[in-house]
Parts: sequence; C-alpha cells; structure tokens
Amino acid sequence: MKPIVYLRLRKRARLPKGRAIRLRDVAQLLSEPELEEKLYDLVVHRPVSGDGNLVLVDILRVVSVIREAAPDAAIESFGEPHALVELYAKRRPANRIAFALVWLLLFFGSGLAIMNFHEDVSMPAVHQRIAFLLTGQTIDHPFFLQIPYSFGIGLGMVIFFNHVFKKKINEEPSPLEVEMFKYEESVHQYVVTEEYRKLDGRRREERKR
Repeated sequence: MKPIVYLRLRKRARLPKGRAIRLRDVAQLLSEPELEEKLYDLVVHRPVSGDGNLVLVDILRVVSVIREAAPDAAIESFGEPHALVELYAKRRPANRIAFALVWLLLFFGSGLAIMNFHEDVSMPAVHQRIAFLLTGQTIDHPFFLQIPYSFGIGLGMVIFFNHVFKKKINEEPSPLEVEMFKYEESVHQYVVTEEYRKLDGRRREERKR
C-alpha cells in the first residue's frame, strides 16, 4: 500500500532571518513515523534578499517538494492553501526613555479626553442636579457622587478591556481584542493577495525567458 501523508499548513509562522524554511516550520504532518521525520526536514524555500520580511509558501510548492522526496506517497491536504512566513531580525532592547514618554503621552491624553467629554455633556451640572434631587440642597461639589463615579469609570474600563495589567479577568475576549483580530485578519488577507500577485509576476517572467 502507498503511504498516506496528511498535510495541514499553518496560517502564519515566524522565523529568524537567514534561515531556510523547512516543512516543519509551516506545516503539520501525519504519516508513518520514519517518513514523517524525513519530510519534516525538507526545505521548501530558501529566502533571498528580494523576498523582504514576508514569504508566501503555497500548497503546490509544498506538495511538489514532498513528491520529490516521496514519489509513492499519497498526499491528503486540509486547511489553509498557503502559509505566510514572517522573517524577523533580532530586536533591540526597548528604549526606556521612549517608553516613559509614550506612557505619559497616553496617560495625560486619555485623561484630557475623558475630561473634555464630561465637559461637553455637562457632567458636573448633572451631578449637581442629582444631588439636589436627593438632598433638596444645592451643592457645588457633590463629592459623594463624584468620587464613586470616578472609581466607577476606572472599574468600567477594567471590565470593558478584560485586563488587570497583564492578567485577564476571564477567557472571554475584550472588544479591543476582537477588533485587533479583525484588523490582523484583514492585513493578513491583503498581504497574501499581494504575495500571490508578486508570485504570479515572477512566474510570467520565468515563462518569457
């Protein structure tokens, strides 16, 4: 009987620059143990300087490489038809001064945004009106309402973003995480489309030669 190779490409992978892309980096295999180890070590692409930091590994390229190494194997493919490989260089250590400046900018910027919003909707006047309805007296600074309200804003932000520093409150994704996921999916689809366009262009040039 012919050996069967079950193949599933990863959607995205990250590898250091200058390293050859092997099958184990972009795919999951299920086959006979000896054949599986042999196939995992196959090189599917050697990045060159013109590739940039993103490389698209197409399923047809992977199948071609597997067939060269195991011509008698039957290949069953599942999942994504391509894998997008991000090639990264070694990151420099974070600049603490830049981090502090960005943190201060975000802190005071968000504080001013909240203050301007409350001023636009006349929140102090609303608190004064609520205090008058509760006590029957005109109070310029109803702290018994403003202090709990201030703490409530902070608590509401924690619940909304589902994070206390790096710790999540529960497993449910926050609205920000959902939006970031949608953004990453859109960027991924755009990059894949562009990489296919470049790949088709290179193939046409090769045919002309």
